[in-house]
Amino acid sequence: MDKKTLIIVGVLILIFGGLIGVSIWQKNSGTLDVDLAQIIEPSSESGNFPEMIDGDPNAPVILVEYGDYQCDACAPLNPYLNEIIEEYDGKVAIVFRTMIMSYHTNGVAAASAALAAYNQGYWKEFKDLMYANQDDWFYSTAEQRQPQFEEYFMQVSDGKGDLEKFRKDMQSVEVTKKINFDGKLADAAGVEWTPYITLNGELITQRGITRDEFLKNIRAKIDEELEKKGIEK
Repeated sequence: MDKKTLIIVGVLILIFGGLIGVSIWQKNSGTLDVDLAQIIEPSSESGNFPEMIDGDPNAPVILVEYGDYQCDACAPLNPYLNEIIEEYDGKVAIVFRTMIMSYHTNGVAAASAALAAYNQGYWKEFKDLMYANQDDWFYSTAEQRQPQFEEYFMQVSDGKGDLEKFRKDMQSVEVTKKINFDGKLADAAGVEWTPYITLNGELITQRGITRDEFLKNIRAKIDEELEKKGIEK
């Protein structure tokens, strides 16, 4: 085989290999061909978990929050976001997607506990309690945090929750898949910090401004969206 033929064969191999690579990439990322601004249906990649939604899932305005339960900026903002949901009464919902910062040693465990609580119908209450008590478990060891999370679960379930199921679900493959899936969505959205809140895929920035200014901005964005849809506040 002469040199020219070798070059042609080499180029063909590179092209073929590139096509295979593109095909594999498309296969692996195909499930992310979704509208990040809207509620995403459960799938096998998400562990068949639906989105974690605070508020009416049929609300005309959907905010997306990428958050980390161990994030010390997410915790103080949570009550204000709850107020917005109440204030707009059925017109606004917040989709919560987990984006765990690598330096948060309790982030994965906290997210696992929240999803386990969801499986028994207590996600919203558990989320609020976790944030309200964040200082108590922020620096906990693995041995310390588990009984703390279990105590929170029993508290929000008023003692009626299935603790064994809660423990089992925390370790489940489905929970791990959901956490990883949310992380992929966050990466696709370009999330670099938490809390990261978007409307129609557009970041509602909170950096470099006061909380009051941020809340004013988020209300203005919501009102603008409602007006576009011909809906009164």
